[in-house]
Amino acid sequence: MSGTDSIARLLRPRSVAVIGASADAAKTAGRPVAYLRKHGFTGEIYPVNPRVEAIDGLRCYPDIAALPGVPDVGIVLLGAERAHLAVRDLASRGTAAAIVLASGYTETGDEGARRQQQLIEAAGPMRILGPNTIGLVNLTDNIVLSASGALEMERFPVGSIGVVSQSGGILGALLSRAAPRGIGLSKLISTSNEVDLDLADFVDHLADDPDTKVIALYVESVRNPAKFRAAALKAARADKPVVAFKIGRSEAGARAAVSHTGALAGADRMYDALFKDVGIIRAQTFGDLLDIPAALATGRVLRGTRVAVLTSTGGAGTLVSDSLGVSGFETPPPDAETAARLRALQTGDHAALDRNPIDVTLAGLQPDLLRGAITALLESPAYDALTLIVGSSSLAMPELMANAIRDCLPMSDKPVIAYISPHAPEVAALLTQAGVPAFSAAESCTVALDGMLQRTRWQAYPEEPAGAAIAIADLPSGSLDEAQAKQLFARFGVPCAGETIVTTPQEAEQAARAFGGRVVLKVLSSAITHKSDVGGVAVNLAAEQVGARLSAMAVEVQEKTGIVPQRFLVQEMVSSGTELILGMHRDPLGTAILLGMGGVTAELFKDTTMRLLPGKGGLGREQALEMLRELKTWPLLDGFRGRPKADVEALVKAIVAFSTMTAQMGDRLVEAEINPLFVLPKGQGVRAADGVVVLAGKA
Repeated sequence: MSGTDSIARLLRPRSVAVIGASADAAKTAGRPVAYLRKHGFTGEIYPVNPRVEAIDGLRCYPDIAALPGVPDVGIVLLGAERAHLAVRDLASRGTAAAIVLASGYTETGDEGARRQQQLIEAAGPMRILGPNTIGLVNLTDNIVLSASGALEMERFPVGSIGVVSQSGGILGALLSRAAPRGIGLSKLISTSNEVDLDLADFVDHLADDPDTKVIALYVESVRNPAKFRAAALKAARADKPVVAFKIGRSEAGARAAVSHTGALAGADRMYDALFKDVGIIRAQTFGDLLDIPAALATGRVLRGTRVAVLTSTGGAGTLVSDSLGVSGFETPPPDAETAARLRALQTGDHAALDRNPIDVTLAGLQPDLLRGAITALLESPAYDALTLIVGSSSLAMPELMANAIRDCLPMSDKPVIAYISPHAPEVAALLTQAGVPAFSAAESCTVALDGMLQRTRWQAYPEEPAGAAIAIADLPSGSLDEAQAKQLFARFGVPCAGETIVTTPQEAEQAARAFGGRVVLKVLSSAITHKSDVGGVAVNLAAEQVGARLSAMAVEVQEKTGIVPQRFLVQEMVSSGTELILGMHRDPLGTAILLGMGGVTAELFKDTTMRLLPGKGGLGREQALEMLRELKTWPLLDGFRGRPKADVEALVKAIVAFSTMTAQMGDRLVEAEINPLFVLPKGQGVRAADGVVVLAGKA
């Protein structure tokens, strides 16, 4: 049986065995049978308990061997010390999947890890959900495979949002919040310890599920990045947005490193890079994990940032427009034709129809006026989306208002959302069920629209060809000195500043005169990485100053490090460029290229962006250009306030070359960074002025 078939049977079983079932529905072990019966499961239910004859009118079996048929799914309610025995017996019968609810596995230490290994061995080819899971709920088909008290509700809010969580308790939290808001869900799955089935398996399956339009994830960690990436890209190709809330953003993820890049990257930044790469929209708060999917589930497309705010209460309209403006959305006034259409709808001087927010007095009590205003705004070329403010005057006749809004939806695929003011949960649910996601916070409106905009703007980049291999066999292991590092960068096509290695004051002065201008003097040692911190860098030196400065530098460096410097670099002075940092960072999620504001303030300002390398090859030109435009300091490269435009094309080529080097060298490259990388005015190129490289030993 294929893995896909097993997951399909897990989510839509024809028969379920409940191992360790209790006749007392109030007990945890009694809930699975009670939930299956309560919600109308039409398949076979096989309770297994040697001490009970029957449960809720169902025959109870003494053991798995006695079952009259092979169950598609076995819910194992036994403790961790015995669960593997039931798993083994289910596997021997040919069961597709077992749901193991018990805790006491890897989350408890070495003994728990041993028990978890027992589960794996006992299962053989049978799939396992869990352990330490609350199970799953197929809301589409009213199939509850769980013992969680959080699922005690008469009916579930059925819809098109599938939820996969690595925390069992979060499923109940989401379900209890979704139901009163009218947000419909399709599947709820708790993967927890992921001894077998994990997030990626269910993202992959839900990408093919006709009842799921949006996938929401609660993520603690991604255990198999390559598999997760493939599943997320499959969902993207199936036009099914994925929204993820990643817990653990405050963890101290940056390891100690000889480069700045390690400190600037960190574990959570790598998740940002992974999600961006595969088109996953990151929820910044737990509430966003419902707000964004609720908007995306409408299937509407946000093509720009211009939002019309239609209100009958000025204060609430200002709240929404202010929140939108802070996040980069625009609320322009209506174009002339749209303004004329709006004025024709309402006479008198009570309405403000030539500005945005567009204030239509008592619109909620006049459905025809509301229809006319919505129609005009959806048809207007001036707007990409519409936000409706449902004020107290609109609450008097919510059904009429909801129907009026719903009547207008088929004429456009532009997003239509609502902000409910004052707080009225029943009205919000009514609108959401009518296809207009409704929110009780102005900021939630912005978050929802921003998620839709991210979805529209994401694009998959093709993998770049690997290109010709560059010889690296001659390179030593360990930390390279600065000169060696830049020689490596140059091999792959990154231009470097001109420099000469010297050992004496006389050689330094001679080299400086050869450059014919001001120079930089640096100590050259693979043991000293952060040279500025120990007095190992002097800039803007004339030729006649270099010799004396070298002698003084040797003394200062020795005093601060205990190292007697033997070699120095005399380097041409690069002065008219913008300083950037370009580095690479590895962690379990993959290898990322980091780009940001450079120089000694790199870690202070932390203006950086990251991209994960694809499976093969480096980054492409468009990815490199996109990274540049994400920097807050991008305007400095693009002619800010009359500043000369930088040589962006040369910079893009350097980023691509650096990423190609990182991809080709693979695990031999432990760390690599250029800081600063000077970007000169247009037509003058770029120069790597300092570099760090750490290499692993040859395989």
